[in-house]
Amino acid sequence: MKVQFNFNQSGVIPYRKKDNQLEVLLITSMKKKKWIVPKGFVEFNLSGFESAKKEALEEAGVIGANETVELGYYNSEKNIGMTHVKIYSMEVIKVLDEYPEKNSRKRKWFTIKEAAQTVSKQELAQMILSLEEKLKKVQ
Repeated sequence: MKVQFNFNQSGVIPYRKKDNQLEVLLITSMKKKKWIVPKGFVEFNLSGFESAKKEALEEAGVIGANETVELGYYNSEKNIGMTHVKIYSMEVIKVLDEYPEKNSRKRKWFTIKEAAQTVSKQELAQMILSLEEKLKKVQ
C-alpha cells in the first residue's frame, strides 16, 4: 500500500506594468526546464504569500510589493502525494542581478497572453489570464 501525503505550496505570479501593459515573469523548472511561476512549500512560520515571496526572491531574483490578491489554487499530484498550490499576485518592485538560483533557472518577461500560452498547467494559465481583471477590482 502506497502512503499518500498532502502538502501545501504557495506561489506568485510576478508582474510589472511596462508601456501601459502588464507583463508576467516566468522561470524555468529545475529538472524539465518547463516555464513555471516561483513556488514552494509553505514554511511553518510564514503565511502563504510571505513564503511565496521568499521563493520568488530565491528562484527568480525579484522582490515584490506587500499587497497581493489571491488568484486561486490547483492540485498537483507528485510521487510523494497530493500538493495543494495557492497562487497570489505579486507586483515586482525590484529585479536583482544576483540571486541564489540564477545559474539553475532562466527567467523571462512575457505578455499576459504569451505567459498563459507558455505554462503547461491549464489552471495556472487561467489565473494569468484573469490577473488584470482581478487587480482592477482591488485598485
